[in-house]
Amino acid sequence: MGDNRGYRYGDGLFETMKMIAGKIVLEQYHFERLFSGLDLLRFRVPSLFTEAKLRKEIAALCRKNHCMDIARVRLSVFRGNGGLYDEAKGLQYLIECWPAEPSVNKWNKNGLDIDIYPDAEKSCDKFCNLKSANYLPYVMAAQFAKEHKLNDCLVLNTKGHIADATIANIFLLKHSLLITPALPEGCVAGVMRRYLVEKLSSSSNFEIREGVVRRNDLESFDEVFLTNAMYGIRWVKRFGDKTYANTQTAKIYREHISPLYS
Repeated sequence: MGDNRGYRYGDGLFETMKMIAGKIVLEQYHFERLFSGLDLLRFRVPSLFTEAKLRKEIAALCRKNHCMDIARVRLSVFRGNGGLYDEAKGLQYLIECWPAEPSVNKWNKNGLDIDIYPDAEKSCDKFCNLKSANYLPYVMAAQFAKEHKLNDCLVLNTKGHIADATIANIFLLKHSLLITPALPEGCVAGVMRRYLVEKLSSSSNFEIREGVVRRNDLESFDEVFLTNAMYGIRWVKRFGDKTYANTQTAKIYREHISPLYS
């Protein structure tokens, strides 16, 4: 373990995936993000490291761990072992899986209480959208949330704009306008974020904007929700003194998230 470059330097990527009835939800989005990230980080990907191989090994491990019905799967990829960087070092990976609670397939009746983490800012460089093994800002934001009895915290970028939350992307909704931080704003390129942007962009019910999201927007919008691969959507009830409704968010959940789990 001590020679692992992911452990030593955060030189790696990971995917958190949800398996239901033996199938990975939004599987293609996960693999596209993984291999795109490996290419960006200049990993030497062996020809045998394929989607088909990973799919087979994930299913085999879930079967062995008796969690084919509903599971949380983590696939971690790192660049070989050793200290000094060497582009020729081989790719290594680890698959883990655990039974997931049935609640991850359900609408959260009690909305989340969130705030902004004040002590870190995400850069907006070419690596900002990766699910990197170097996750320190999010780890500390999650710790801050726990200490302050919050359900989650938002992380800012170096411009002072909202990037995302500790394990989720954020969407703000008012009337028919739905906004979310654009990828150049430093958010992780979430698979559920991508799915919803694509789905709702083709709907006549919403105007989707990917752009800048500021703290003031949290005060002026009517509904706020967070998205990730495990929970789909979780609606936010409170940010500071501001409280939110969930009528349209609940409808989006019923129409676009629930079908993924059936």
